Amino acid sequence: MRIRTITASLSGLVLWAMSGLYCQTVLAQSSSGQGWNLPQGAKVKDSGPRTYRFSVEYTMANTKGDTLLRQLVTGDYTRGLTGGGVMWKNVSQADAQGATGPFGATQKREFMEGFRYPNDLSETMKPEFFKAFPPTAVFERNLVWDTGMMEFFGQGYFEHLKLNEPYHVLSNQDVKMPGVGTFQNHDVVLEWVGRSQRNGQDCALIKYQAFFNPLEIANAGMTLKGRSDYWGEIWVSLATKQIEYGTIYENVVGEMKLAGQDATQVIYVFRSGSLEPVNAK
Repeated sequence: MRIRTITASLSGLVLWAMSGLYCQTVLAQSSSGQGWNLPQGAKVKDSGPRTYRFSVEYTMANTKGDTLLRQLVTGDYTRGLTGGGVMWKNVSQADAQGATGPFGATQKREFMEGFRYPNDLSETMKPEFFKAFPPTAVFERNLVWDTGMMEFFGQGYFEHLKLNEPYHVLSNQDVKMPGVGTFQNHDVVLEWVGRSQRNGQDCALIKYQAFFNPLEIANAGMTLKGRSDYWGEIWVSLATKQIEYGTIYENVVGEMKLAGQDATQVIYVFRSGSLEPVNAK
């Protein structure tokens, strides 16, 4: 129960998170690639609702790297609704003990069933946005923030990205996470690293990363001071600017104090996730 309390309050503390998943990637290393350019002035083409499955696994470990608990959160995210809104359905969580224990029965998050809102990342940072969410629903907040982040990074910077040239997006940006705490994006870097294919679409592969991000958490009687490192990749269709695949990885380390305790303890939480269309056309 103690481990569950820690992870429910802590895991997924922050928004947003580079790996080596390049199995379908064509990296731009040849001279012929030097003339590539991303489409300029193109808008995202929504031909109707498009649903994605977002899956994120949280792993809590001790200082020796021993896995204590794993938690898998999944949900269906639909964009392109009438009026430009987005919606969540089938959000659930399953828990597993240790590194190899089986996941138990899924626990559906009914408060997110049909949860609909304007597709505007800034709206999700307003204090009243999550008023229908339980205070400890940190995982569920992360689903909202992470998808918004991937679309923001993947679709919002075509005009600025040049092949194999890092582009600094945010520096020392303070973020207030409603009901969770504060986070600082120390230095967010995007880089267009090549072309690839996903779901039959020619895509730009965009890498993002942000390291040494300070964070402070106060949630459900738990406090934490620490840091986050996050990274990932986003495959963006060159024809439609729709995201065809995305990944997120995050490592959090910090000193945590539980309610009613004076002593602090060092905790490690790692999460990895993927965003993939379920009705790709």
